[in-house]
Amino acid sequence: MDIRQLRYFIAIVEERKISAAAQRLHMSQPPLSQQLKAMEDELGTILVERSGKHLEVTESGKSLYRYALQMTQLMDEAVTEVKEVGNGVKGTLKIGINTLSSVELPGLLHQFKARYPHVTYKIQQNESSRLCELVKNRVLELAIIRLPLELDDFSVLHLHAEPFYFVTSKSLAAASNEVTLSDLEDQPLLLPSTEGLGVHYTILMAFSARHIKPNIVAECSDIPLLLRLVSSGFGGAIVPETVIAQMPDNAMSAYKIKDTHLSAATALIWLKGHHLSAAAQHLISMIQQSSAAIK
Repeated sequence: MDIRQLRYFIAIVEERKISAAAQRLHMSQPPLSQQLKAMEDELGTILVERSGKHLEVTESGKSLYRYALQMTQLMDEAVTEVKEVGNGVKGTLKIGINTLSSVELPGLLHQFKARYPHVTYKIQQNESSRLCELVKNRVLELAIIRLPLELDDFSVLHLHAEPFYFVTSKSLAAASNEVTLSDLEDQPLLLPSTEGLGVHYTILMAFSARHIKPNIVAECSDIPLLLRLVSSGFGGAIVPETVIAQMPDNAMSAYKIKDTHLSAATALIWLKGHHLSAAAQHLISMIQQSSAAIK
């Protein structure tokens, strides 16, 4: 038996006449009678018996009817859910977030959840280079990363660039809340991220362009730990603006770095030439629309 025959049988039981069931199913009576006989032959039992002008359902028929209702309902639910997943109305969105970019994700997801409340999420935080690997291996569909990185294998949607700040537990003898890289030459520095990765590379290149050798005492990719080290007086740190929101109240001072060429760029990436779920496509579209509105 198949799901089509079960639907035929449900109509026969509920209409109690082959002719009425055939009319309900928009088919002629003889093929429907043949389908009923085929089911009875396959099951080796009588499902309905004629009683006057109507059909009476046998005990075997009543049992099949109960299961037919459940199975057709499950099939209808399955079709509906698959279509909803295909349209991005339901499903799971697998997204990666860079260690330094977690501040911006909640706002995006709140906006997306308002449009697609039944989508669920798997969120993984990691260094940008590792997120690229996970997207390339199809573990994640999308990732928010920090630039610069080699991105030939990916489609890239640039999000924004933000300034860097110098954070410290000590007050600087600065005339304002801004400093230059030259002002930091003798400061013991903690760098976020690790050697070879985007933010680390950006900071070192900025120092190099000004022929300044920074006094780097530590590298740390764990931002809460980095901020605790700064708060304890271990050293100061150069961090993107989004990290400022994670600073403990009144525990540190923050100074904007004035060098115009030192900025942290953020991008959304996904793998070129591969299928994206509808949920991922909807998120990309929402971000593109938001960016266009801001411009």
